[in-house]
Parts: sequence; C-alpha cells; structure tokens
Amino acid sequence: MSMGALDLPLIRIRELSKSYQRGGQHIPVLLDIQLDVRAGDFIALMGPSGSGKSTLLNLIAGIDQPSSGRIEIGGVDIASLSEGQLADWRARNVGFIFQFYNLLPVLTAFENVELPLLLTDLSARQRRAHAQAALEMVKLDDRMDHYPNELSGGQQQRVAIARALVSDPTLIVADEPTGDLDRHTGQEVLSLLDELNRNLGKTIVMVTHDPKAAERAHRMVHLDKGVLVDAV
Repeated sequence: MSMGALDLPLIRIRELSKSYQRGGQHIPVLLDIQLDVRAGDFIALMGPSGSGKSTLLNLIAGIDQPSSGRIEIGGVDIASLSEGQLADWRARNVGFIFQFYNLLPVLTAFENVELPLLLTDLSARQRRAHAQAALEMVKLDDRMDHYPNELSGGQQQRVAIARALVSDPTLIVADEPTGDLDRHTGQEVLSLLDELNRNLGKTIVMVTHDPKAAERAHRMVHLDKGVLVDAV
C-alpha cells in the first residue's frame, strides 16, 4: 500500500505500550496509546518532561520498537520489521529533524544534505541534483560549500531540514526543532515547516514543549506520564 493512501490514516497506532528494564526495575514509558494521523497532517506532540513524547516520536520514526501494540504506517506494521527491514524503511520513508541539527562538522552543507542519498541507487549526478534542489528549497544554495561551523544556528537547522527532505519522504519527524534557536529564528524554521506541509503535502509529527511552536500544527496531542490525555 502507498504511504499516501487516502482511505486509511497514514499512521495508525493501536494499543501501543513501551517500557524499559533498568537493573531489576520495570519502567513503563507509554501506556496503551491509540492515535491516527492522516496524510498531510501536521501534529504537535506535547507534554511535560518525562511524559513519553520523544519516545512516541522515536517509535513512529522506526528508531525504537514498542514493547507491545501496533504501529502501521502506510499500511506497514513497522513493529514487526527486522532491524535490517526497519533501516531500509526509514531510509525510504522518514526525514529526521533534531534539536541540535546533528550535522557532521567535517562535511559541507551540500555533503551533509547528500548523505542520506548515499544509501540509494542514485548516480552521483542525480544525488547532486537532489541535494541542490533541497538546499534551494530552504534558501541555502549559496551556502552549500560552507561547513557547519561557518553557519548560524538557524542556517544549520535549515541544512538539517534540507537533509530531511532530500529523499522526498512522506513523513517528517521533528524533535524540538526550535529548541536551540532564538525566538525569531525559531519562527523562521517553523514557517519553513509550515510551507513544506502546505505546499508539498508533507506529513509532519513534531515534538515541542513550546505552545507558540505548537500553534503552527493542525492538531495537538498531549501526553502525561505515558498516557495520551488529549488529542485535538
């Protein structure tokens, strides 16, 4: 089934729980989560520190796997995939944006954006065209030969957004994407995410503690102590 199938939610989460073992202690993090996200939606996951919002984001992104329950994305139950299958699924379907950018300092902006494409069958010429297009989209094509330490925080986050976009994923996950930026720069980054959602139809799931950032989303999903307490 296509990631963009219109007859079903893009993301369908049922009876999802996650816990960790720490020493001899059983620590529940998420409890019986039920959530649907439609293609083209932009949702904000909110909640106090320790509420489980980043854990839920990681499960949706296929970075972590649940203790029980189902996560279907585009009709694929990613909880049932092997590590190798999950890595391949992530590379094809998910773009990641992190609070601290996660750019490699020894690579230029262009090389950082190109990096996910090295896992594909694209030729060097095709990779270059895709990376340039992604940098143009975030208005940084004139900085493609600069290294991260030659860029401002806002520019580094825009490079990270270009990297998330370069493989044309349907799903973008963002973990506190404005958390390391000043208010003005953060608003610019949020406006860019809004454009990607409205103009390109990208489905975005964003973790944030900032109500102003959450206002950019179509829906807010609130977690408290691992329980989904509100979804509007």
